[in-house]
Amino acid sequence: MSRLSLCLALGAFLVAVGGQQYSDKFASVDLDKILKDPATYDKYLKCLKSTGDCTPEGQALKAILPEALASGCAKCSAEQKAKARKVLLFLLEKKPDDYSALEKIYDPSGSARARLQKSG
Repeated sequence: MSRLSLCLALGAFLVAVGGQQYSDKFASVDLDKILKDPATYDKYLKCLKSTGDCTPEGQALKAILPEALASGCAKCSAEQKAKARKVLLFLLEKKPDDYSALEKIYDPSGSARARLQKSG
């Protein structure tokens, strides 16, 4: 979903299991609620920037975010990829400064941004 997040809400549904695919343990997390509620959004953002406390979902996100971004979410299900894309596009379009800050932390090569721009 770094100020990327994929960054923020990704933690809500991406938890590594068995090294093969990310778990759907947090699949029921309401991404729209996170993205639309400033207090909830800020909590996830601060977690990802290591400037605030993290929920279990936020901790999970921080753990897998670099790999998920670098690999194009290779261990994600189709639903997880769609949610990740939704979060990344939200950040790029609505919170570009947050995206850039998170990108510096979790995806310094900018590979996720390049993939998003290429896919239109």
